Amino acid sequence: MAKTPTGKNTSGRGQRDLKVKVKSARGRTTSSTRWLQRQLNDPYVKRAQSEGYRGRAAFKIMELDDKYRFLVPGARIVDLGAAPGGWCQVAVKRCNVLGEKGGKSVGSILGIDLQEMEPIAGCELHVLDFMADDADIQVKEWLGGTADVVMSDMAASSSGHKQTDHLRIIALCEAAAYFAFDVLEEGGTFVAKVLAGGAEGDLQKLLKQRFNKVANIKPPSSRSDSSEKFVVATGFRG
Repeated sequence: MAKTPTGKNTSGRGQRDLKVKVKSARGRTTSSTRWLQRQLNDPYVKRAQSEGYRGRAAFKIMELDDKYRFLVPGARIVDLGAAPGGWCQVAVKRCNVLGEKGGKSVGSILGIDLQEMEPIAGCELHVLDFMADDADIQVKEWLGGTADVVMSDMAASSSGHKQTDHLRIIALCEAAAYFAFDVLEEGGTFVAKVLAGGAEGDLQKLLKQRFNKVANIKPPSSRSDSSEKFVVATGFRG
């Protein structure tokens, strides 16, 4: 065992958290280098890889569900903007879609997005613009009825201008809320990502008119330097 000049062993060195440092490269901007370094050192990214999830966002919906309990066995779930599919993967497990033993009801998961996704066992995936005419009718046909939960982790494409991006994601979230009004079962739940920034007051007012409870939460897996938070509206009034 190696020892220092004072006689203390150095066996504890391997127990330290060693951060991966990313060197700058030709064609890579400073911001992209920082992003890559953050990804490589993110414990949730590592967990997602080791546990087979398609992204760290899977832990956000887990933490939200741990608190509000909306992904229950037998639930019918619609995931808007589902790609790459991490939220669907969590919903499949928690809603018992694969029919695990124990007498639990078997739920159904429908993921829709503008782009195609790799298949997910137990989940029905479709390419669809949820803002298209009659999209709600099509979704209810695929689902075989109304939904118990409509959830969305969508974010509008970044423009690089913070206030513009904030307004875009709020508008997208409002569109998702109106879609939820058309497909949710009475008593249902709406979950969506928003960005804190001062323009979400109208969205909050809208949801409070249609749901019994509206909560805003930043789950532990949401990065501390991100302005994202999630709204969880429960008890849809129909």
